[in-house]
Amino acid sequence: MGLTTSKVLYVPPGSIHKIIAYLQRENPDITALDAFALRFAGRPQRGWIDLGDTRMTHADFLYRLCTSKAAMRPVTLIPGETTWVFFEQVAERFGLDHGKLMAAMKMQSPRTDGALVPDTYQLPLGIDENRTVALLLERSDKRMKVWSRKLLGHWKEKEWFRYVTVASIIQKEAATVGEMPIVSSVIANRLARGMKLQMDGTLNYGRHSHQAVTAGRLRSDKSSYNTYLYKGLPPAPVCNPGFEAIRAAVFPADTDYLYFVRGPDGRHRFSRYYSTHIRNLSNVTK
Repeated sequence: MGLTTSKVLYVPPGSIHKIIAYLQRENPDITALDAFALRFAGRPQRGWIDLGDTRMTHADFLYRLCTSKAAMRPVTLIPGETTWVFFEQVAERFGLDHGKLMAAMKMQSPRTDGALVPDTYQLPLGIDENRTVALLLERSDKRMKVWSRKLLGHWKEKEWFRYVTVASIIQKEAATVGEMPIVSSVIANRLARGMKLQMDGTLNYGRHSHQAVTAGRLRSDKSSYNTYLYKGLPPAPVCNPGFEAIRAAVFPADTDYLYFVRGPDGRHRFSRYYSTHIRNLSNVTK
């Protein structure tokens, strides 16, 4: 009797009966009787496995369930990168469709950016777009809950992602990890005064991640990510920030700074007064 299945298959941990019950939900051709047959074939592998084919006999399937290993390949999401750009990398590395990855992300997550934790992920070759996104989100969700309990002492999704939104701006703006709490304080101080954030990094969202923010772009981008036009935070994170940026969002430095400008050495000059900021700007452009 033939069996059609996915080339790449996830096998959960647990007893043989638990594995068969899980596989039955994926493929109705698998039955409870297969649990008994597996006792003769051997112990099933765990995790993602590459069956090497999509059609095979039942006996072949059970044998490969016990002997196949997935070919894994790493892919790295760096802190500050957008999901759009990261999925370009994933699509190229795993032979996937970028549009389908983005569609799967929108279907499985209420937010496109900020939902993934920067890290190196080991993904199996042959995995499809929906499973790729599900795997990335599952691992990220677990890590974020650990981070939230470490930083806040609890997990509250709405509160957490407000911090992630602030952290995404910090990640885009800060030149070093040491600057992150200071940039965070500028954001907090400007918000407290009802000032527009006016930060270029908020315009490096989505596909614009590496696009230079010019005067023309400031005028042409009418989206709510343009903090030169609109007060308050952007409607969602502008990238996927790392732990240090999120920690800085939760614990900003205690300063009265309202302005900063990047100096020739790549570091920022922070100031409280607009007149000092203008002087810093003129020194940078000399």
